[in-house]
Amino acid sequence: MNIETIITESIVAAIKELYGEEMAASTIQLQKTRKEFEGDFTYVVFPLLKISKKRPEETAQELGALLAEKQPLVASFNVVKGFLNILIAPSYWIDLLKNIDTKEQWGITGATENSPLVMVEYSSPNTNKPLHLGHIRNNLLGYALSNIIAANGNKVVKTNIVNDRGIHICKSMLAWQKWGNGETPASSGKKGDHLIGDYYVAFDKHYKAELSELMAGGMSKEEAEAASPLMAEAREMLVKWEAGDKEVRALWEQMNNWVYEGFDETYKRLGVDFDKIYYESDTYLVGKETVLGGLEKGVFYRRPDESVWADLSGDGLDEKLLLRSDGTSVYMTQDIGTAQLRFRDYAIDKMVYVVGNEQNYHFQVLSLLLDKLGFAWGKDLVHFSYGMVELPEGKMKSREGTVVDADDLMDEMIATARETSEELGSKLDGLTPEETADIYRIIGLGALKYFMLKVDARKNMLFNPKESIDFNGNTGPFIQYTYARTRSIERKAADAGIIVDGAAAPAAISEKECSIIRLLNQFPAVVRQAGTDYSPSGIANYAYELAKEYNQFYHDFSILREENAEAKAFRILLTRNVGKVIKTAMSLLGIEVPERM
Repeated sequence: MNIETIITESIVAAIKELYGEEMAASTIQLQKTRKEFEGDFTYVVFPLLKISKKRPEETAQELGALLAEKQPLVASFNVVKGFLNILIAPSYWIDLLKNIDTKEQWGITGATENSPLVMVEYSSPNTNKPLHLGHIRNNLLGYALSNIIAANGNKVVKTNIVNDRGIHICKSMLAWQKWGNGETPASSGKKGDHLIGDYYVAFDKHYKAELSELMAGGMSKEEAEAASPLMAEAREMLVKWEAGDKEVRALWEQMNNWVYEGFDETYKRLGVDFDKIYYESDTYLVGKETVLGGLEKGVFYRRPDESVWADLSGDGLDEKLLLRSDGTSVYMTQDIGTAQLRFRDYAIDKMVYVVGNEQNYHFQVLSLLLDKLGFAWGKDLVHFSYGMVELPEGKMKSREGTVVDADDLMDEMIATARETSEELGSKLDGLTPEETADIYRIIGLGALKYFMLKVDARKNMLFNPKESIDFNGNTGPFIQYTYARTRSIERKAADAGIIVDGAAAPAAISEKECSIIRLLNQFPAVVRQAGTDYSPSGIANYAYELAKEYNQFYHDFSILREENAEAKAFRILLTRNVGKVIKTAMSLLGIEVPERM
């Protein structure tokens, strides 16, 4: 039974004894005592005045006196007008810390055989370009969300759908055919995804030049786009691909394999992974068959140009294209097929799509279409919609080659971590160059990940690399440094032979120590709330709050130099559990913490 329940039940009993009135526990509202007052919990007595028939101060005073007499966990109380502030006995907080210490995975609920199965889709890259800053936010959110859902007792399948077909893929392929001169990742020294991205940009440059020339000849922009020979070639290539043309398919497979090797390297470095990868080249035909089946059943209709549409006007939406006039699929068709394959492969209880908020309408339509097609799980899909990420310089554009590449950004973050650490005089003496480099990697990527995840996912965000690597404030390195500090204290205590486990409890502990234990005790509730709200930022900001509280304690109290042996052992125990919970919280976010900094 938690302390809030114990105190609530004690208040109910005290009210019955004092005023002869039976109060329901649900009517007793305990609040955390405000920082400017002394206490752990506050009970507002104004609702009792009708039955006490006394002034607020008098009612609070006699209620507090009876609680202090009858409930051993109430150490003392004070009254401020009609507010009864209750202080909990230090023995309770000491016992609570010892209990937390016995739980290696404090706050984490493991899955059982009967746990719900949740599938989380994230990343969803295109094979015509490398992963960029926007993909980083998507991958970090999806991976953290998967960890949080699993920490709440669910089985989780992490999945990725690779967009490996479509007109944009054909643009890169066509550009490589025309201007590549047989270039490969090996011959160029480039990662495969970077190489293909260069040709996507090259197509756009040639296409724009072609449009300019056509418009200079008197065409409007729309006429020039319709008459573009280059775009016509790309569309022809897509039709050939869908028809199974051997030459086009061979080129497509070769170039995609280059990209996948590059993606795998980036994913590994970013620290994210997947249990199952789906490819739209496999799923679009399933979606196409399903759409044609829906057409036969009258769920959809065909226009004179042979294109297939869904009329959603009865649901307050508009009409949605599902198959183009040439028979090729659109994204919606592919998503219908992918959903079917997933539910065929796994007994999924919930499907969560981690996709940016520009696709809100798409998922609203997808849910409706799946429901209309008779799939019971259509209405229950969850679109984890998140805001866009920008840099101080503004928006990114893939076609123009102004995208911030994920690999380049990680390189920059690690280099900045090294520079910042060296300027501050990092304490990494005695480590090998490889060990030192790994710590800078952990700090740099931790700064990147934390900065991305501490912001409410629904909001657009501005990512500033310089602000993210700051060893003070609400940043990843500050929390990592706090963890490293706790580990340093533990090592020194062990070297000094200080016995922590089984040490006698101190006679009294400070309010700051109580405050930290209260925070540690809140961690399971924070994890539950983050799972309910789909909110990695809740975990991130809790980790910062705990690190901040501990650092204030570290500066205000002696730990290893404390003369009282019981108090010293207790503070080391407190330190150990702060480190444990920080590590658990950060691991839920996919962030490593270094043993030294």
